[in-house]
Amino acid sequence: MDSGKTVQINKQRENMKIAITGGKGGTGKSTVAVAIAHFLSKSKKVLLVDLDVDCPGDHLLSGLELEKVKDIENMVPKIDQSKCQKCGKCASVCPENAIAFVKGNFPIIVPEQCIGCGACKIVCPFGAITEEKQIIGEIFKAKRGNLTLISGKMKPNIEESSLVINAVKKYTAPFEKEYDHVIIDTAAGTHCPVIAALLGVEYALAITEPTALGAHDLDLILDLAEKLGIPFKIMLNRAGIGPENLIEKVSAKHNTQISAKLPYSREIEQFYCSGRPVEHESIEYITNLIFNKQ
Repeated sequence: MDSGKTVQINKQRENMKIAITGGKGGTGKSTVAVAIAHFLSKSKKVLLVDLDVDCPGDHLLSGLELEKVKDIENMVPKIDQSKCQKCGKCASVCPENAIAFVKGNFPIIVPEQCIGCGACKIVCPFGAITEEKQIIGEIFKAKRGNLTLISGKMKPNIEESSLVINAVKKYTAPFEKEYDHVIIDTAAGTHCPVIAALLGVEYALAITEPTALGAHDLDLILDLAEKLGIPFKIMLNRAGIGPENLIEKVSAKHNTQISAKLPYSREIEQFYCSGRPVEHESIEYITNLIFNKQ
């Protein structure tokens, strides 16, 4: 990025959904997601969806106060011991090992690990399994001006966060078209919850840092984006704290380059610590670069 220069918005693409991701935790994904959403909301209607449901924090970085919208429920099996013949078939088909079975004993359900697929109920030859519901998470909402934040939060001890992510996406789907842009803030990593968050986006912005771990995980998330067929750009956060050639090597491997840099500075630190969206020319630059994409 040329120092001191920003690209002016001429005609933004409407109803565009992008994901802010990056692989490694702590690279500043949420900081950048909130900053981009804040910048866009000055002239456009923006929906920011926090899908880091294990540890959502977009409301803290944007200074918004969340209000609970609804609980997220999931099916969990219940075994009627008067009908159960201790055959163990339910445990044998459980993809999450949420049913413990020892021969000669009744199966034991581990509800925190259950994904509610219903396979156990289908396979039981004695009709001994019925369904109960458990609360696995919550959905929250906050609003300020043109910016709306929807945040998902998983209940403690629940193992599979993809269920909560999919529930939040289902909740937002009916009204996403009311917004000019939808920004998805994913969790760290390249595991199933991140894949669930990335599905359906048009574009991904990978946030990284000039460290060996930053480069390693950037490579992984770009591999994932390529496999999912999602176009991407790279933004280097905390530029200046380490050797940028590590990131440049990964960028070259994926036939791209670093599109923008957010420096490590006291000014940006003060935005972060005070719970205010970061305002910096690099945020404007990368936002315009993405949303003016042809």
